[in-house]
Amino acid sequence: MRHLAADLAVILAFAALGRRTHAEGVTVAGVAAVAAPFAAAWAAAFLLGGLRRDPASWRRAALLLAPALAGALALRAATGGGTAPAFVVVATIFLAVTLVGRRAAYASLVRARSSAVRAADS
Repeated sequence: MRHLAADLAVILAFAALGRRTHAEGVTVAGVAAVAAPFAAAWAAAFLLGGLRRDPASWRRAALLLAPALAGALALRAATGGGTAPAFVVVATIFLAVTLVGRRAAYASLVRARSSAVRAADS
């Protein structure tokens, strides 16, 4: 569950950075209002989409990103949040880089490390 906790921390950072960038104030209530739809949708995707079984899988995270974003944006729209095209683009890029990209970077480091160990053993 530490992967889910890290993912939720990234989503909170996304919300806080967005509110700060737009001078909306970084309050607990404001950050929670922005983060909640994304956190709920990503947690559902994580738990129901197989990331719980393989939390470091960047491929699975990439497959789950689109439906999680769609769910988050639907929840955001239903609760009165904006879904302007620019917001959707920024959310997609930020969350792809942080939720999927960090997993891909980790997988790359693990591969590099195991290759170095094999080379040293030869």
